[in-house]
Parts: sequence; C-alpha cells; structure tokens
Amino acid sequence: MAKKKKFDSAPLPYSSGRVVKNTGSSYIVRLDSGKEIPCRIKGNFRIKGIRTTNPVAVGDIVNVAKAADDADYIVEITPRTNYIIRRASNLSKESHILASNIDGALIVATLREPATPLTFIDRFLATAEAYSVKAGIILNKEDMWDDDDRELAEALKNLYSSIGYPILFVSAANGDGLDDLRDLIKGKITLLAGNSGVGKSSLINALVPGAGLRTGEISDIHHTGTHTTTFSEMIDLPEGGALIDIPGVRGFGTIDFAPEEVGHFFPDIFHFAKDCRYSDCKHTGEPGCAVIPAVEEHYIAESRYNSYLSILEEASEEAGADKYRKPF
Repeated sequence: MAKKKKFDSAPLPYSSGRVVKNTGSSYIVRLDSGKEIPCRIKGNFRIKGIRTTNPVAVGDIVNVAKAADDADYIVEITPRTNYIIRRASNLSKESHILASNIDGALIVATLREPATPLTFIDRFLATAEAYSVKAGIILNKEDMWDDDDRELAEALKNLYSSIGYPILFVSAANGDGLDDLRDLIKGKITLLAGNSGVGKSSLINALVPGAGLRTGEISDIHHTGTHTTTFSEMIDLPEGGALIDIPGVRGFGTIDFAPEEVGHFFPDIFHFAKDCRYSDCKHTGEPGCAVIPAVEEHYIAESRYNSYLSILEEASEEAGADKYRKPF
C-alpha cells in the first residue's frame, strides 16, 4: 500500500472513490458521492513491490485530499483485490497495469482486417491466469466471415471452450451475439483488451448507447488498425457493471514469469504436466515428459504449445537462463 503524501499544509478530510479514467497527466476519480473530479499524483508516487509505468490504474479504489495549491491529489491506494499487467514495451523491464479490481477480462480478436495472432490471445489468457483473473474471448466481425473463416472460428471455439474459456462470436456491425455478450458482462467490471483495429470501440458503442467512442479505419497496406482509444477509461453499462476500455496493443509481453511456472498458466498443458517424470520439467525434451507426447497426439494444440514456448523463452531470458527450443 502506498504511503500517504505529505502536503505543504494540513489536507482537508479524505474522500474515497474509484479511478475511472487516466487522462495522461491526471486521473478522473468518481467519489463515493457520484461526483467525478480530476486528481493528480505526486511525481514520486509508487506502489511498493511493483515496477510499473503507471502506479495508479483504472479500477483502483483511492483516497483523495486537497493540497495547499487547491488541487485534488490521490494520496492512497487501498489494497487491490486483483490486477492484470503486461510488459510496458518489448525492451522494458517495467510493467504496465491494465486494470485493477476487476471481475473478468475479455480479449477481442478478429479473423481478418486485422487477423489476431493466436500467440497474442494465448499470452493474454496466460497473463490472466497468472493474476487470477477470469478470462474469455470475443471473436468480432462475424459479419465479414466466409465459409473458411467460420470453419476456423468453430475450431477455435472447440479448442478454447474445451480448456475452459468462454468464446463468443459477435458483430458490432449488425448486432449478432451482443445479447450473449451482455449476459456475460452484466453487473461485472470487465477489462476489454485487444489489438488495434479489432473493433473494441465499435463494440462499446453498440453496447452503450451514447458512448460515442471514436472508431478507426484499417490500413489497406498493413491490414492493421489505428489507435482510437488514447487513455484507459471505465464505461458504465446500462444493465449494470462497467467495461474498462484500454488502448489497443500490438504485442502482449509477459513479465515476472518464472520459467518453472509458465506451464501453470496453460491449463491444458498443466493437466498433462502432472504426469511428467520430473516436477521441474520444462517440456522441451526432458526424459519422461508427458506434455510433448500430448502435443504429438493432438491432445494439446500445437498453437498453444508454441505460445507456451514463446513465453518460456521470454521468461528464461529475463531470468538469465538458457533459451528453450522446440524439440521437434
């Protein structure tokens, strides 16, 4: 928990509330009274034990007070029930908190314009597992699918639902699947994440009349989206609950994963890992490994195993260990 900040003069009594938006230079806090106020933080505000580029995250329950300059400051963050983070950038050793105190997290993915890499989905799901956040998948832009796309979508649904992740087919353009999505998020605070261009803003506009979020076009050259969400924001749902919309990301780097723990964050791999000869098996060719045969016999999808290896290599480099290579 952060220490309370010192002020030039005695602060007014504390007010408590929830951070509902990050504006870059300040935060919008919704007080318990319902009033929303802009708040600053001191330059040295940090949360002990977390190396992060944003010490305050949307979803945080905070105490605020007015300082001598008459500005409102966040002076304390109450203990978080949970949070979810990713690596701030590919070369960074710091993390970025995506959201805190959430009931679940959904990754919005698309099969085309742009196509979401399965590794991106798996990295998001593994991170949610690591931070004990319930996760699911939204496949958006169903209205654009041809027969091949639908066959792929059904295969992905079979794969991820068998692991335990709910997966919905939706279209923000024509409304297909939105009722099921509403039922899934009703009354909950849900993080909504995804690559740029997958239609998060369009989905929110369809779910929340009057939200008015800006949407972007897809590049004809690179088939990628443009960033339309600039800052993280909590958006209330008409049925109760809220969505936390965050800027689109092109990669999902993991951080602070111990190599020996990575398999724990893949439920399908962990299921077979319990039968490995050695408890510290990394599933990269060790004698008596039960995971590799499960991949070869298609009990574990090769795409999932490849995603596991990519995170394992990342975690091993971070830990200063040798790289792990695919054994076949």
